[in-house]
Amino acid sequence: MPVRLGQAAMAAVLALAVSVSAPGAAAADPSPAKARAKLVKLNERADDLVEKFNQATETHKKADKKYDTLNAELKRKNKQADTLREDLVETAVSSYRSGPSTGLERLVAEGDPATLLGSMAAFDQIAQNRAAKLRAFEAATKELRDRHDAAQQVLAEAEQARDKVRGEKAKVDKLVAEQTKLLRRLGAFRTGDPNSKGVVYTGPASGNAGQALRFAFSQIGKPYQYGGTGPGSFDCSGLTQAAWRSAGVKLPRTTWTQWSWGAGRRVPLDDLEPGDLLFSKGLGHMGMYVGNGKMLHAPQTGDIVKVSDLDGYWRTRLLGAIRP
Repeated sequence: MPVRLGQAAMAAVLALAVSVSAPGAAAADPSPAKARAKLVKLNERADDLVEKFNQATETHKKADKKYDTLNAELKRKNKQADTLREDLVETAVSSYRSGPSTGLERLVAEGDPATLLGSMAAFDQIAQNRAAKLRAFEAATKELRDRHDAAQQVLAEAEQARDKVRGEKAKVDKLVAEQTKLLRRLGAFRTGDPNSKGVVYTGPASGNAGQALRFAFSQIGKPYQYGGTGPGSFDCSGLTQAAWRSAGVKLPRTTWTQWSWGAGRRVPLDDLEPGDLLFSKGLGHMGMYVGNGKMLHAPQTGDIVKVSDLDGYWRTRLLGAIRP
């Protein structure tokens, strides 16, 4: 007579069979809830690393530009110095070749006292003018050389920072790979469309805040890309910078520098207006308030520019707001 197993016993047997046939499978494939919790932590770590990468990149760009400007100026001044030196050498050689019959010596031998004194004064004035010009120019070139050395030091420090961030970039890339893997397993990875036309803004904001929001809404659907400043992809601070630039307001590049830039423009979180910039604790993320308890932002890897509710998770992360 065949033995019949109850449902509970059958489930236990099947579970045992699965565990025997695929040891470690459960550990390798955490539950969706655990995967989402891990994803949140990865996103927060990535936010911090991305902003460090952006900040170092901007520091290097500014230092490199300063170095190039000073170096070009120094080259121009050195060219002028060469011209002056050549002129002085030519004058000295000419005086040497002219001999006693044509120079100041001739005036001493043949000239009348009035002419001699006038000529001596003229020669002395020429010499003084040349010496004064040379002294002034050498002082100027010394200052430029000092500035050039300072710029080289700034450039060296910026390159060290950039080299350090290259290592951090490798960490970001690794995090991005983990984020992508988890999102795909959860069926939540969104590639976005770099050519998205976005959404037409119909909110109440006007003036430059309205223009900034019109631009930001027109980017909805485009992919998040760390380091992205448009037009096909954005990171969080790249999006806010581009949006407000379209409205004639020049914001710095990173969340850190935008928060610092707005030190005198802070507004309470309970007094927000559409267009205000919202910053997360730690300054790893930011977005734009659009009204009705919502924020437009470029969130993280595997997501798109979109509007999110500020309830729950995002509300607990907010540090403060700025009104450009």
